[in-house]
Amino acid sequence: MVDILGGGRMNRKGFTLIELLIVVVIIGILAAIAIPKFANTKEKAYLASMKSDLRNLVTAEEAFFADSVKYTSTVGAGGVLYATTSGVVGPTITVTADGWTARVSHTTTTKTCAIYVGSTALAPANKEGEPKCQ
Repeated sequence: MVDILGGGRMNRKGFTLIELLIVVVIIGILAAIAIPKFANTKEKAYLASMKSDLRNLVTAEEAFFADSVKYTSTVGAGGVLYATTSGVVGPTITVTADGWTARVSHTTTTKTCAIYVGSTALAPANKEGEPKCQ
């Protein structure tokens, strides 16, 4: 078969438009499944950092109590030596008759976490010394 224009047979290498569109659709479906799971993983990481900070606060408060025979609501100079993880806001510490309560939040989630030591519970915490989030 001879081409009138002298070009010879057409050389067909590469992908068709349909094949490329199918690949793009498959990638889109996979992304639609993966992105919500990734967002949920980030939320869990933020909650874990808040819980970790509250556990560290328990250690700092008990160290302060061992030195001063009292709890404090002050963080930093003259209070507990304690620093939060990046993004964690707080803690808000309240000294109670036989212990203390504390709450923290995070800049990227609406959830908060709380902990208490003593007999005065702070929702959502319902077990002494165990941080809980809501």
